[in-house]
Amino acid sequence: QVQLVESGGGLVQPGGSLRLSCAASGRTFSTYTMGWFRQAPGKEREFVAGITWSGSSTDYLDSVKGRFTISRDNAKNTVYLQMNSLKPEDTAVYYCGADQFGRTGRLRVWREYEYWGQGTQVTVSS
Repeated sequence: QVQLVESGGGLVQPGGSLRLSCAASGRTFSTYTMGWFRQAPGKEREFVAGITWSGSSTDYLDSVKGRFTISRDNAKNTVYLQMNSLKPEDTAVYYCGADQFGRTGRLRVWREYEYWGQGTQVTVSS
């Protein structure tokens, strides 16, 4: 069993930055592929970024490439999402997910993720 807790969301002006964190319980964090997804009101859950359990591969939604960076610190059982140059269309609830030994080719598939956090709200507005 893995418990995930997201933090770092908030209100930011367009062009601003936020860093989301997702802290995981347990001693097997290094075996979990981690992903960030988001869901805006009235829209489906959308893949944002993912990083494999080994840390060797990452993937990003096209619209966030060059602006967002996913990283992980296995010593702290934490995955991060650094978000720069934020836009109003980035407004959503952001969720992290964990998929044990998840494969590179399945990073974008939310059904592959076994565990989810409760989400953190990100609002980009002037």
